[in-house]
Amino acid sequence: MSSSPLVAVTGADGFIGSHLVELLVSLGAEVRAFVHYNSRSDWGNLELVPAETRDQIEVVLGDITDPFGVRRAVDDRAVVFHLAALIGIPYSYIAPQSYVETNVTGTLNVLEAVRSTGARMVHTSTSETYGTAQYTPIDEKHPLQGQSPYSASKIGADKMAESYWRSFETQVATLRPFNTFGPRQSLRAVIPTVIAQALSGTEVRLGSLTPVRDFTFVGDTARAFVAVAEHDAALGQTLNAGNGQGITIGSLASLILELLGSDARVEAADERVRPDASEVHELVADASRLTELTGWTPRTTLREGLEQVIEFVRANLGSVKPHVYTV
Repeated sequence: MSSSPLVAVTGADGFIGSHLVELLVSLGAEVRAFVHYNSRSDWGNLELVPAETRDQIEVVLGDITDPFGVRRAVDDRAVVFHLAALIGIPYSYIAPQSYVETNVTGTLNVLEAVRSTGARMVHTSTSETYGTAQYTPIDEKHPLQGQSPYSASKIGADKMAESYWRSFETQVATLRPFNTFGPRQSLRAVIPTVIAQALSGTEVRLGSLTPVRDFTFVGDTARAFVAVAEHDAALGQTLNAGNGQGITIGSLASLILELLGSDARVEAADERVRPDASEVHELVADASRLTELTGWTPRTTLREGLEQVIEFVRANLGSVKPHVYTV
């Protein structure tokens, strides 16, 4: 990036957001981290980044659904990385309105703010917007399908971003990561929950074992955000970020158990299985467009990334509830 750019990251307290903040600081950016307000002054995953990184960021607490707070957070910033979102698919079945308010209205608030300030915005999408693959690998021309309230809310947010580019020439690009994994990810995600359950017992309970996913290490996803921000050719585009390699959840669990040297038993638990018409059976990325426009390519293999997550979960096992189903 350019010398000492002024940037803001919404959702900086999240899994990917905290890694992106770390990367931006290492690149010399002046980072304002927008963190969801709580009365404990808890900075979420930013609490886990090295102290020397935390000392270099400006943390602002607020709520993405508050347009005034959002405007203050992005004021004077040249680039805004918008990652704030509700992302748990099972919880979207329980509280769908909160997903619309956070993911759609929250995105609208950021778009209005950057429209006013003239900042460049990188909006975060998700591969879940594609639904079950009609063909693989999935390119950006693949139809969108809202198979959960979460994915529907993200489709709405993506289309708001597209509309601001087309209607107002707002400098916005959309990055659509496939399944990102790495240290600091919550047990809501399959990889850390397999590791935590296997380290703390003899049984690993999961949802369906047959869906296919394309896993990208979080460091590579963070680099994709920066690549999109740096290239004018990405403006107005929606760009996939993924490895282009699929693995079933069952095979993934077996690989993790192999790396752990564990003989834990894997079982499909009914309470973890999505409704039939809501399950997304296959997601494998075609990220060639992102590579063509920015030169980005993933660097970390699945096995290498899993070893880093195992190390992290081992070190933090005492602070999680591995056998509680986290929606």
